[in-house]
Amino acid sequence: MILTPRMLREIKPVDPFVERSVANGMTYGLGPAGYDVRVAERLLLRPGAFALASTVERFTMHDDIIGFVHDKSTWARMGLAVQNTVIEPGWQGWLTLELTNHGYSEIMIESGSPIAQVVFHMLPEPTELPYRGKYQNQQRGAQVAKLEE
Repeated sequence: MILTPRMLREIKPVDPFVERSVANGMTYGLGPAGYDVRVAERLLLRPGAFALASTVERFTMHDDIIGFVHDKSTWARMGLAVQNTVIEPGWQGWLTLELTNHGYSEIMIESGSPIAQVVFHMLPEPTELPYRGKYQNQQRGAQVAKLEE
């Protein structure tokens, strides 16, 4: 089941949690079917470029909630793709986003700009295996990939 705005207000899986707002010409915060997050860093992506970025918001996922990160339409229409990250039940921290410019022009992303939509789903029951992996309590700022030891 996709979480409704009322449910998201109750559990507040992101901090800071804000109602719908606008920054740099795009909406962020609570939406009709999810929550739009902002990027912490200022980035310039040339055509074909890839970058890691961090969210302004910190996540605290309940053991019965999973989140799916999706593109924002405005950025997608400029060629920017946000890789579809899964936010596991039980995970906590600042989300690292993977961004790619598939367009033909440079894309400037200002710090604090809305960057992606997260759609939250409720599992039928809490997972038996909440996330406790290598990215648990991930710090603010883009974090590079960590391989299993």
